[in-house]
This record gives sequence, structure tokens and C-alpha cells, in this order.
Amino acid sequence: MTSLEGKVAVVTGAGSGIGRALAIELGRRGARVAISDIDASAVEATRALCGNADVRAYKLDVSSAEEFASHAEEVLQDFGTVHLVFNNAGATLIGTLEHTEVAEIDWLLGINLRGVIVGTKAFLPTMIAQREGWIVNISSIFGLVGYGGQSAYNVSKFGVRGLTEALWSELEGTGVNAVVVHPGAIDTNIERAARHTVNADQVEADLAAKTGTMLVTPPEVVAVDILNGIEKGRRRILTGKYSRSIFWLARVMPNRYPAVMKRLV
Repeated sequence: MTSLEGKVAVVTGAGSGIGRALAIELGRRGARVAISDIDASAVEATRALCGNADVRAYKLDVSSAEEFASHAEEVLQDFGTVHLVFNNAGATLIGTLEHTEVAEIDWLLGINLRGVIVGTKAFLPTMIAQREGWIVNISSIFGLVGYGGQSAYNVSKFGVRGLTEALWSELEGTGVNAVVVHPGAIDTNIERAARHTVNADQVEADLAAKTGTMLVTPPEVVAVDILNGIEKGRRRILTGKYSRSIFWLARVMPNRYPAVMKRLV
């Protein structure tokens, strides 16, 4: 069992949702936390919610490798080291591949996938040098199954899953752990603030309406599940409504699950 007390944690996308809940729960468990978001006022609000915990806020665009490298230097200067990196920042884009512009896909991948890659690379050398660390990458249940109208998002979250599972092998024996998280049906701002493709029509409108009714799990529950999973040494964490069902559906019916998903929704 790993204790998080006294550990230094980095949380991206901490201005709301799962990132905010993680920051608060990490502080409650005695961790020292560097939180960031592209929205400076939102991440400052999160810091205020952490009370007397040792939490510092930073403005960060995770899609920029240069910004992330500078952020890593600043965090290491402020805290001395880092033990956990939660690559949590994310966005979603509602649109079929037919309707979605390539520039829109590039924007989404820059946040959801490139952000995870550069965030991992920014802190990994420190963790390997000290032979201790956890890279915690937030995928999705849509990193387990493909879902119509979320093709770009699927690409990003399958990519996060693939990267993390590759790290299981690459980091063996280093003392550094890679953890992939698959949240499902989480009641956060990511869906309400979802960008719709510029070419959206009734297909995207119907998808957004259906998806909105499914978001029921509070982000605070997700944060507790994630941190409990890390403390127990898990490298894949399923959390939220549907997550376990979707995980097994993809394993048992890998070629037929789309039909089941359609009936479920």
C-alpha cells in the first residue's frame, strides 16, 4: 500500500471536474500539489477550495511542449521533486468524421494526446533518476470502445491508453509506474462545454442530447477511486457508471459491441 502523504503531485486541467476533485482529495491526503489549467481564474478557484493544503496554481497550455517544459522546471524549482503526474487536461469534440474538419481534429489531439505525451516526457526524467514515480494518464471508456460521433475523441483516448500500456513495458524495473484511467459517464463540464464541429447537423445534436442524460457520476467519486487505485498498486483504473460494463463488453464482444452500445444509449 502506497501512502500519498508528503508526495508531490502535478495535476493538469485542474480548473474544474476531475482535475479539481483530484487536487482537493490529494490535499486532503497530505500531498503537495501543483495544479494547472489554461484558465488561470478557474485554477485559482480550485486552489482556494483546497484550504490549508500545500497547493500552488499555474497557468498552462498542455498542447505546447515549450510551455510544459517550462512548467516542469518551475514545479521542480518550487517543490524540489515530483512523484505523481496526473495528465488530466482534456476536451471533447462532437462530430462524425465526415463532418469534422482536419484542423478541429488537430486541435483536439493537441490537448488530449499531445498534452499527455509532452506532460509525461517533461517529468519522466526526474522520476527515473529518483527511481520513484507514477504517470497517471486519464483515458476514457471511449478509450475502450469506438463510439459514433466521437471519432476524434476516440482516437485521442485510444492513443492515451496505447501510450500508457506501452509504458508498462518500457518502465519495468525503473521504479516508475504508469497508470491508465477509464472514467465513464462523469458529471463534469467537459461534455457541457464540448465543441461541436463547424459542420454539425442533426446527427451531432441528437448525440449531444443522448450523451448529456448519461453523465451521472460525481467527479469526487472518480478522484477517490483513482487515488485508492494508485495506493493499491493498480495500473488500470475503471471508475464511473458503465466503465466496468464497457470494459468487459469490449473484451467479450470485440466485433459486435457497437450494436449493444446503440441499444444501451
